Amino acid sequence: MKRVIILEAVAGSAQGYKYALWAAVPAARQPFYAKSSNYKSAWKDASVAENDALRAGQVVELVDHFNNPTALTLAQVKTQLEALWNTYQTFITNNNPWDRYGSFYDDTNNWTNGGVS
Repeated sequence: MKRVIILEAVAGSAQGYKYALWAAVPAARQPFYAKSSNYKSAWKDASVAENDALRAGQVVELVDHFNNPTALTLAQVKTQLEALWNTYQTFITNNNPWDRYGSFYDDTNNWTNGGVS
């Protein structure tokens, strides 16, 4: 699976770049990240399988831009983008806003716990 994809240079941002990050989604949370059947990656060269994985929620994409006002070399930019991916993947893996999803209180005054791991 690709992790970081540089999409284009951003004009006026001191050699900045627009990029996409792809993070793997834990299996139990994939339905929450699923997209519509016509969703496509911001990367125009994504394969059918890659777009299918994004639509299924197996992979989640974040598109952002990296400003480079200090004129880092391309190797340094790549290192920075790798660090951004690492932070993003850690967030997707560890952040679970659905840990209580589907919990409900019923007419017998009981709570039934739900949640996605």
